[in-house]
Amino acid sequence: MQPVKEKVILGIDPGTAIMGYGVLRIVGTNPELLAMGIIDLRKQGNHYQKLKRIYERVTGIIEGYLPDELAVEAPFFGKNVQSMLKLGRAQGVAMAAALNRDIPIIEYAPLKIKMAITGNGKASKEQVADMLQHMLKIAKEDMPVFMDATDGLAAAYCHFLQMGRPVMEKGYAGWKDFISKNPGRIR
Repeated sequence: MQPVKEKVILGIDPGTAIMGYGVLRIVGTNPELLAMGIIDLRKQGNHYQKLKRIYERVTGIIEGYLPDELAVEAPFFGKNVQSMLKLGRAQGVAMAAALNRDIPIIEYAPLKIKMAITGNGKASKEQVADMLQHMLKIAKEDMPVFMDATDGLAAAYCHFLQMGRPVMEKGYAGWKDFISKNPGRIR
């Protein structure tokens, strides 16, 4: 992993009842938990009021922590089309708050996030939370009641892990092409 001087990553787990978030600061190659929590939307009057609240709260989190990047969990296809539509709107409003501040957005599928954190794409929310608690050395009493918060943190941590992946230079069709064009770099 290439060390960075300092970077702040905001992770969001979109939701229409409860939206989770987590904020990590990366110094060198070390992640540090700055915050995690939820945006509770259950008492909002209607869907449009929820969207307004999401925008206001995400904007406040951005102003408070000044993230360099936003990692967001992509909604997965469900059976209920109306639920998917509402979830997509919630995600879009959170993304608009970041875009309004010129913050780059990276989406990760739920399976990718779970795989990055636990090594198992079908891991439970509890398993993800346990791994984050261990990796970030979070005291048991500081763990949130709602797993949506750890899901938001998981998106940020997944992005932190992805920062260390080598990016293939443009102009190569794959590893075989790279090797054939760079025989001196392979031993």
